[in-house]
Amino acid sequence: MGAGSLGSGPALTALTAVARYAIRGPAVAFRGDPFLVPADEALWYEPDAVVAIRGERIADIGPAADVLARLPPATPVVRYPRALLMPGFIDCHVHYPQLGIAGAVGYPLLDWLERYTFPAEAAFADAGHAGRVAAVFLDQLRRNGTTTAAVYGTVHPQSVDALFTAALPTGLRVFAGKALMDRNAPAGLLDTARRGYDESKGLIARWHGRGGRLHHALTLRFVATSTPEQLEATAALWREHPGMLLQSHLAENTAELGWVHELFPEARDYTDVFDRFGLLGPGAVFGHGIHLSALERERLAASGAAIAHCPTSNLALGSGLFDVAATRSAGVMVGLATDVGAGTTLSMLATMGAAMLVARLRGASLHPAQALWLATAGAARTLGLGAVTGNLAPGLDADLVVINPASTPLLAERMTTVTGIDDVLTALMTLGDDRNVVATYAGGRRVFG
Repeated sequence: MGAGSLGSGPALTALTAVARYAIRGPAVAFRGDPFLVPADEALWYEPDAVVAIRGERIADIGPAADVLARLPPATPVVRYPRALLMPGFIDCHVHYPQLGIAGAVGYPLLDWLERYTFPAEAAFADAGHAGRVAAVFLDQLRRNGTTTAAVYGTVHPQSVDALFTAALPTGLRVFAGKALMDRNAPAGLLDTARRGYDESKGLIARWHGRGGRLHHALTLRFVATSTPEQLEATAALWREHPGMLLQSHLAENTAELGWVHELFPEARDYTDVFDRFGLLGPGAVFGHGIHLSALERERLAASGAAIAHCPTSNLALGSGLFDVAATRSAGVMVGLATDVGAGTTLSMLATMGAAMLVARLRGASLHPAQALWLATAGAARTLGLGAVTGNLAPGLDADLVVINPASTPLLAERMTTVTGIDDVLTALMTLGDDRNVVATYAGGRRVFG
C-alpha cells in the first residue's frame, strides 16, 4: 500500500470505446453483513484482484490469476497496483441546495434552518442558479467517489429539473425530488398540498427512470412543515407509484420532537405521525433518527423503513449521537449520509470516520468493515438497491471507487505501520478525504480520474 505508480493501462477514450474491460489492483468487498457475522468473515480482501466489466455491470471478480485466465484474449486491463478498489460510495441523504452553506454551524437545527437554510434555498427559484450549483455538486460527488446519492431539492421544481439535467450525462445514480412544504416556512418556500402533488407528478413524468440511473423520490421536508392535507396527498402519490423512494427527516432534534408533538398531539410519537398518514414502508428513508424509542425502532423495522445516519451533521448541529448498534439490532436498515450542508463534508471516507467517532462517544465501537458497509452495501439496501449496487460482485452495476491509501504525507507515513486491511481502512476513514480518490467508475464508465 506504499507509494508508487497508481494507475496504468488504456486511456479513458479507449475504455469508452469497448464493451468489455477489466480493472486490476488490491480490492475489498463483502461476503456478508458485518453487523450479522464477524467482520473478518464479512470482509473480502484480495491483494491482487481483477474486476471484469461488461457494459454497465461487473462480469467477474476474483484473484487476478483466476479472472485473467477466464477473460477473452486482448481484453483491456487498467492497473492500479498501489491503490485499493472498493464499491462506489452511496450517500443516503444530502441537500444539494445547501452546498453554499456547508460549514455554517454553531446553531441547533431549528435556528440553523431559519438563519442559513431557508435563505439559501430561496435562491433556487432561479433556474440558472440551480443549474450552476447542481454542476458543482455533481462534480464533488464524483471527486469523492460517490456513485449514488439520495438528494433533496428545494420546494421549486426547477431545482430538481436542474439537478437531473446535470446528472443525466454523468452516469451517476441520483434519487431526487422537490421539497414538499406548505406551512411553517418562509412564504417563498411554501407550496400547497395540491401544487406539491401536481409538481411532483410532473417531475415523475419527466425524470423517473430516465437513463436507467435517475429516479424521482418523494421528498417531505419533515412533518412540521407539512399540513395533514399535504401528508395525505403525498401518501396518495406514493401509493400511485409503488417502489418509489420516499425521503424525509425523523427525530433529529429534541426541540423538533416537542414541536411535532404540539402539531400532532394525537400521535403516540414522531414515527407514529408518518404511520398514521401511510408514510411508513419499504422505500421510506428517514434522515437522522437519533431520538427514537425502542417502540419506534420496532415499528420502523416491521414496516421496512430505513434510517440515514448523518454523523457530521449531528455533531455540527449538536443534535445528538445516533445509536447504530441499537438501530441495527432492532432490525432497521441503516445507511450512511453526509447531509450537506448541515454535514461538513461530501467525503464518505470522512463521514465513515465520523460515524466511528460517534460510536466511541456512545461508549461503543464501529468496526471499519461496518463503517464501510454503511457507506456501500448497507446503504444500497437502505435505498432498495441491494440487488443492483453496493458491492463488487458479478451482475451488480460496475460502480467502483479507486482509493490511494497514501495520498497525503501523513497517510503515506501511516501506511508504513499498518498491520492489515482493517488498519488500512481505519486510517483512511480517520485521515482520508477527497484527495484519496484516484478514479470513480459509475455504471461501467470512468467518470472521474
